Amino acid sequence: MGHTATEQAGSGGLTATEHRLANGLRVVLSEDPLTPVAAVCLWYDVGSRHEVKGRTGLAHLFEHLMFQGSAQVKGNGHFELVQGAGGSLNGTTSFERTNYFETMPAHELELALWLEADRMGSLLTALDDESMENQRDVVKNERRQRYDNVPYGTAFERLTAMAYPESHPYHHTPIGSMADLDAASLEDARAFFRTYYAPNNAVLSIVGDIDPGQTLAWVEKYFGSIPSHDGKRPPRDGTLPEIIGGELREVVQEEVPSRALMAAYRLPHDGTREADAADLALTVLGGGESSRLYNRLVRRDRSAVAAGFGLLRLAGAPSLGWLDVKTSGGVEVPAIESAIDEELARFAAEGPTPEEMERAQAQLEREWLDRLATVSGRADELCRFAVLFGDPQLALTAVQRVLEITPQEVQAVAQARLRPDNRAVLVYEPTEPAETADEAADDAADNDEEEAAR
Repeated sequence: MGHTATEQAGSGGLTATEHRLANGLRVVLSEDPLTPVAAVCLWYDVGSRHEVKGRTGLAHLFEHLMFQGSAQVKGNGHFELVQGAGGSLNGTTSFERTNYFETMPAHELELALWLEADRMGSLLTALDDESMENQRDVVKNERRQRYDNVPYGTAFERLTAMAYPESHPYHHTPIGSMADLDAASLEDARAFFRTYYAPNNAVLSIVGDIDPGQTLAWVEKYFGSIPSHDGKRPPRDGTLPEIIGGELREVVQEEVPSRALMAAYRLPHDGTREADAADLALTVLGGGESSRLYNRLVRRDRSAVAAGFGLLRLAGAPSLGWLDVKTSGGVEVPAIESAIDEELARFAAEGPTPEEMERAQAQLEREWLDRLATVSGRADELCRFAVLFGDPQLALTAVQRVLEITPQEVQAVAQARLRPDNRAVLVYEPTEPAETADEAADDAADNDEEEAAR
């Protein structure tokens, strides 16, 4: 079944058509003949929020396993075929979804569709202990490189764990723990695939210089025979009170370049006017070098070398406002925190100025238009709104919704949410590197000896 490509008000002339195969696969097409390329984006409705205790990281591990070969494509063949045809590809995992995407020369679109269908329909025939162990090691090394062995690397994990209670589905991040990655078995992976990697749990979007009729025929040819699966359980309820109810705080002493203050504020769910208002509030406060916090902390006080405030949009749980400030010199964190609270209180009392509102809306508008202007960005947004909100057409009118938000709505969300009793705070205090400490001790001993001699 298909829907007519009707231009939506505020869509800027962009259109999309929706279709559904008999096995439940949702297909979204958007023609764009301006460049001879086509983007294929496939979202599976599975992320870390679907995982159970003791098996965290399985969604992300499976993202890697999907590139390990399938029935017709062995080993690293997916990468080799796409890149050999002049295309690019990747996959990512989040709390709420796992996605896979290719951007191809338009005449190679059929290849990308065949590759995605082959691993959706036949990955289990190629999944064995060797590929499992191979990708388990890859993911563990990724965790070391991106989380465990870099300055401030565990901040995201720590703040998420504080902002969402122990039993909450968003309490753990998609990377998973080392212990759980080690504990995952081949049968765990097979059961995970059978449950979530089914056509009725996916949305396929195709954007670019395409022939819709031919494209749908290829989709039916390659995906139509893949059976659906009805064993999926819905994710656990992510509902939480709007306000945390008291500040949560953790101090971390690590070998980091400078002191840092990071915080996560509980904000409205994605897909609401309140979330758009919160996005504008954080843009005024910390979105770039023209923001209030940057001007106060970096330019005026010179107490920080970096200051940013952004929104992590989440649909199945409260979104999070992420504050990140790196101090300069020997500035202490309390001084930074006092200045931040002053700026947040002033913003809540006065709201944004007309100039700030105009600048913030223009900034978010540009970011949205940048995403929708590329075939890959538009394909991703069509999938996102289809999976998380049930309607891909919402992607085409997102800019208009941001421009409709009023200064009063921005001020209201700041008053209600950007408060000290609604944040988890993470403070980094540098420790002296072991070698430096030893050298300092040796220098002190040498100085003592010289002083005694004198």
